[in-house]
Amino acid sequence: MGIQRMKLDKIIQQAEKTCLEHGGRLTPKRRQILEILLAKPQPLSAYEIAELYQQVLHEKIPAMSVYRMLDFLISQGLVHKLASANKFIACSHITCDHSHQTAQFLICDNCQAVREIGIDNHLINALEKSITDNHFQLNSQQLELHGLCENCQ
Repeated sequence: MGIQRMKLDKIIQQAEKTCLEHGGRLTPKRRQILEILLAKPQPLSAYEIAELYQQVLHEKIPAMSVYRMLDFLISQGLVHKLASANKFIACSHITCDHSHQTAQFLICDNCQAVREIGIDNHLINALEKSITDNHFQLNSQQLELHGLCENCQ
């Protein structure tokens, strides 16, 4: 078994554990969707995931089913939705056993690569205070910043 397969197996085992802890279940189809996202460095749309699912498993899956599975994976903290592109990416912290900072995504406008980094909680708290002081209700703390990655600069 190669290093990549061992790493993937460890991620999937942790994902299964996370789902069980939250009262959910990582079904075989949900697992396949997660594995497809883990295999790609670029975010994917639900339609791209459905196409890859068919290529890999030789089985058609409707995009609406993919959306439902993605909603589940997002609710478990295993996948993130990039609102600016309406695409999805696997969380880079699935196997971590510590609390995480608020996710921030650095998105390359040239090659579409995405890097997930955390934002210091003090900064998030200051932003939240400024937002509430201005009588605004924030629906998501996720930040998406667009630019050029090191390889595309």
